Amino acid sequence: MRAGRPGFAAVDVYEQEPALAHPLFALPNCICTPHIGYVTREDYEVQFAEVFDQIVAYAAGSPVNVVNPEALARPGSS
Repeated sequence: MRAGRPGFAAVDVYEQEPALAHPLFALPNCICTPHIGYVTREDYEVQFAEVFDQIVAYAAGSPVNVVNPEALARPGSS
């Protein structure tokens, strides 16, 4: 990077996280973002809507997208 090859880089994953100091941060030909560098406002809006729908479904007694449905079983309900 210091020699100009590659000419430019974008980095959002580091060997040690959180990356509080890294040599790449000082290079003018490198964009460094935290690990969430891919997130856009639109992504947050979609994620919020999906999470909200899941909370509403759970509150209505019809949970969706449950990874471990056995966790929903109440003790003594079997």
